[in-house]
This record gives sequence, structure tokens and C-alpha cells, in this order.
Amino acid sequence: MPLTISRILHAGYVFNCDGVSIAFDPIFESPFSTNCHSFPAVRFDRGLISQLHFDAVFISHFHDDHCSFDSLTLLPRATPIRLFCVFPELAEWISALGFVDVRPLVLGVPVTVGPFEVIPTRALDADVDSIFQIKAAGLNVLNVVDSWIDDDTLDDLAEYAPWDLVLWPFQTMRELEVIAPSRAAPAPGTLPPEWLDQLRALRPRGVVPSSCQFEMEPWSWYNHAFFPITYEQFAREVTAALDGVQIVRLDPSRSVRFDGATLAEAPSLPWVAPIGEQDVDYDYRPDLPPPSTAEIARHFGALTDPQRERVLHFCRSDLLDQYEALDTPESPYFRKARRWRLTLCDGDDSIHFEYIVHRGHIYRNDEHRGTLAWTTEIPMARLLGALESGEQLTSLYIRINDAVFEPEIEEALAEVDVVADPLIRTLYDGVFGAYQSAQLQRLLRRLGP
Repeated sequence: MPLTISRILHAGYVFNCDGVSIAFDPIFESPFSTNCHSFPAVRFDRGLISQLHFDAVFISHFHDDHCSFDSLTLLPRATPIRLFCVFPELAEWISALGFVDVRPLVLGVPVTVGPFEVIPTRALDADVDSIFQIKAAGLNVLNVVDSWIDDDTLDDLAEYAPWDLVLWPFQTMRELEVIAPSRAAPAPGTLPPEWLDQLRALRPRGVVPSSCQFEMEPWSWYNHAFFPITYEQFAREVTAALDGVQIVRLDPSRSVRFDGATLAEAPSLPWVAPIGEQDVDYDYRPDLPPPSTAEIARHFGALTDPQRERVLHFCRSDLLDQYEALDTPESPYFRKARRWRLTLCDGDDSIHFEYIVHRGHIYRNDEHRGTLAWTTEIPMARLLGALESGEQLTSLYIRINDAVFEPEIEEALAEVDVVADPLIRTLYDGVFGAYQSAQLQRLLRRLGP
């Protein structure tokens, strides 16, 4: 009774054993999360997907690249959904889509589906992520999703070593570095050493370089700045660190059949169609100069007058009200009054707003008083996307502190995390599921009463 594992996209998989199929974090979109295009490129057959009958769908966490309502809505509503999320709203929203069997996962509590035993397990960020142990056909598979593993969990998992197969997130991704590129150090030239230490403890027979499988828009400089690790590098370093390990690259649609002794190619998923060259790899260029935010903004369509007014009203009024409602920032940097400049880029037009930020307070600074101490630039169209659709940092092309400040400001900034940015905090602090909430409202309008 072999186990077949098929790749959907990113962290999405289908496991099949003895006629029972379960899916993990299924994404049936390209692009997903607004601007994450499948890499290598694929096309999804929505008609065939609507006929799928998974015996269960497991969702590891609430991030929109793992739980997207535009993907889930393609599935029959009788599909059992099992999800890990500390916020009960997510299960309620999935039920609002019409799914009739939505249940939370409890860490450490096994879920049995036919021949499968799936154990959701604690990840490093236990309030957000989970990882999965999957047992079937006498095999033990670890799906790390795109999480990090803490020491206690690693000790528990190491007791099951050697693992038959580990799905390991192979790409570090420079999500914060690309929003402050003038202040970011180049990526290390090697894999994180803790990855290799953890893999040695797990002693897997096979490793699938997992997660990622996307790039941004074809014109985006992120494609050469966001992804520092190649498949070739991952395979080379892992095989050098682990004697006898087999690296199994699973591109979208590809399948393998595993019986514990051999790992063989199996028929591809018929509803995921590869497009063009599939043997692709990432191309990190640490010396590539980033384009200006104004140049990036030209790639986005012009806003309508009502859309422009929506963004401008936010900057004039809503931003101030929402920031005042936040908790006092943890960063000591804003314990002093700081002059902040927010720049909206719309083609060749740039609009500047200035504020004074002091602890948990903010007010307009139209007189430009004080020494400039923080800058934020963003394409106006992308700020609209954040406000209207809950877009996340990956698609905003926000640029933080791309300026040279006075020496005392520069010295203080060296100790500040870029996510202390007032706009980022206003958009995201204390906000749960904005992307899925916007998806839900749009889908419910489309589906009708």
C-alpha cells in the first residue's frame, strides 16, 4: 500500500493512500497573494478542481498564501476542513462560504482520515503556525510548511528519526530587507546553520525543498532580491551535511510514489498544467540597485478620482485615528517626538504628507517642523490595495528610510526594526485576516443570496 505525494503549489500538497486523498494548504491560483506568480509557471483547471473530493483539507495557519478563499471556494462544500488558527473568526468565515464541516486543529491531537494519521505540531511561532506529522502505510512524513522549529519541538521530532521524508521550507526570503534595501546587509552565502543541525537531528531519508515556488511580477526587482537561495545550493549543502539523503524536487503538479524502500515518479496532477520551462531556479543579485518607488509606481494603473480620494482621506484623517488607537509602540525610537514623511507615488506624481509621531500619538506636521527622522514611500495604488483588499507587505512595494539623515538620527536608527514604521503599524498591528475578510465579502457578493 504505497503513499503518493503530489505538489500543488507553494506549501500545497495532495497525499493519497489506499484510495483516500487529503490536501494540505491548497492554493489553486497564480498569482496568489496578489502578486505571487507560480515559479515554475503553471495553470490551474478550475473545472477539474471543482470536481475534486478530498477526504479532508488541512490548513496549517491563517496566512493568505496557505488559506485563500479564492482557492477554497472552488471545492465542494462538503469537503471537511481542518485548520489551525487561534482566531475563531477564520473558521466562521470558511463556514460562511458554505462549508459544512469546519473544525479546529488542536496541537498534539491526532486526526485520523482513513489510513492517515495527521498530528498538528507546535511551530516556533505557536500563535500563528503549525507543522504536520503525517503517518500512513508505515511511513512517517514531516511537513514543516514554512515554519521554524523550536528546540523543544525538535527534541520531540528527533525521537521519530530517521524520518522517511521531510518537506522542508528551503527559501529564507528577504521580506523585510527589500523594504529597506539601502540599510540591508547582503544575504549570507550559505544556508542557516540551524537548518542543517535540525536536519541532522531528524535524519531524513528524503528531503523535499518545500514552500516558496513563486516570484513576483516579471518587471519586479524583487525577483533578484527576495530569494537568496537556489535549489542547486540547497541540494548541494544538504547532501554534504547528511550522508545518503535523497533530495526530491517536486515542481507543481509532480508526484512521487513512496513505499518506504523506493521513491518513484508517479502520474502528475491532471488539474495543474505546467507552462513553459520547468527546470528553473532563483537568481539572487545582491548588487542589483533597486528602482525608485516612483519608477515602480508607473507599473500600476492610474487610480480613479474616487480611489485617489480614498487614499488621500486615509492619509489626512483615518491614519491618525487608527494610529492613536494602537498600543504605544515598543520601539524606544518613538519615545521622542519624530518627524515622519509619508510619500505617495502615482506615476510621475508624488504627494507628501508629514506628521509628528511621539509615543502613541501622531499629528499632522504641515509646517515641516523638526528634523526629518523617518521616511516611508509607497505607490498610491498599493496603499489602496492594502486599504481595500487587505494586501500584505509582499505586494505593497513600500520603501522605508531610503534617505541619509542627520548623524544622531542615523545612530538611533541602527537599533530600530523597520516594522516600527508608522504606516506598517497602522495597516497591520492588531489586524487579523484582512485579506481573507475582503475575499469573503467579494465572494459573497458574487455568489449572491
